[in-house]
Amino acid sequence: MITRLAQKAAERALSARPAVVLLGPRQVGKTTLALEIARSFDSVHLDLERPQDRQILEEPELYLTEQAGRLVVIDEVQLMPGLFSVLRHQIDTRRRDGFRHGQFLLLGSASNTLLHQSAESLAGRVSYLELSGLNLVEVGQGALNRLWLRGGFPDSFLASDDGMSADWRHDFIRTYLERDIPQFGPRIPAETLRRFWTMLAHNQGALFNGARLAAGLGISGQSVGRYLDLMVDLMLVRRLEPWHANVGKRLVKSPKVFVRDSGIVHALLGITSAESLLAHPVVGGSWEGFVIENLLSVAPRNTDAAFYRTGAGAEIDLVLTLPDGAVWAIEIKRTTAPKVSRGFHIAADDIAADRRFLVHAGERDVPLAGDIRAVPLGAMMKQLVSAE
Repeated sequence: MITRLAQKAAERALSARPAVVLLGPRQVGKTTLALEIARSFDSVHLDLERPQDRQILEEPELYLTEQAGRLVVIDEVQLMPGLFSVLRHQIDTRRRDGFRHGQFLLLGSASNTLLHQSAESLAGRVSYLELSGLNLVEVGQGALNRLWLRGGFPDSFLASDDGMSADWRHDFIRTYLERDIPQFGPRIPAETLRRFWTMLAHNQGALFNGARLAAGLGISGQSVGRYLDLMVDLMLVRRLEPWHANVGKRLVKSPKVFVRDSGIVHALLGITSAESLLAHPVVGGSWEGFVIENLLSVAPRNTDAAFYRTGAGAEIDLVLTLPDGAVWAIEIKRTTAPKVSRGFHIAADDIAADRRFLVHAGERDVPLAGDIRAVPLGAMMKQLVSAE
């Protein structure tokens, strides 16, 4: 079993808070991680997709009162929104009885929905953590190309061969479209949403142009915005907002959009091998999204992520503002001969970046002109881990 970096963070949060909410898309490994954590506790596990477990919670106060002193793990908790007020009462009652932490581990696969449901009821009582797909630190540098091609969903990454991995991802996409997504809002035709998802993959890392997407799908711009919000909520798509400050220049205001898992990008585009990936026009955008997701998976909590682009073309692929206020400017290139453009130097000066990096596909860590460090992805991830 691959040890997840999020395990220590979750265990640390449980030692300090009564409840921890673990967010992540379906099949990313939330349940496996939760059960591993629960082994260290006297615990019970409920999955709200199972009718028998939902029946257990028909009288939640009675059941949860009996479980006082145990860690209660509740999977897909967003399916029972009325439970949060009960959990608040349980936490407050147990606190008076001396149980101050490690009471509930709540798992959910719709971030905004779950945050909205829990915000009022559990304010001040809960810690939120996000579990992304497997990252390079977890699987090792030697698996970089396999991780990039197959993506970070454990069943996809660990498949016996590339064909089995691609089959799993196609099944995953179909299940999301036909079963999971209809649970979270008005009925959206599965074929329309698949086309939307595929169009985002074709435009991986591009500025979001809702009008163009709406014209291609034959729907309204409002519907496109609603589709995007849904995919972001399900943590399948990342909306990277532009970095804004008063720098006296005309800045791009549209967000950049990435399908978060590189393996899903490749499945949507019919890319099944490393050779076909390297020959595909999306290779640059795919690499950029892959690097961004890996970096954000190890960035310190409360790190803000954005990109920077001016009307004149000065650009930074990823701007990280760390919790201590330090600003890191990161350029991402799929190359083994690292060098940055003049536009990156100008942009980094615009935002007064404290540190400047070029993440490349090679293996060398070398200094470049302008106080820039050219580093492989793994080394950049270690920089962020050490910054926590």
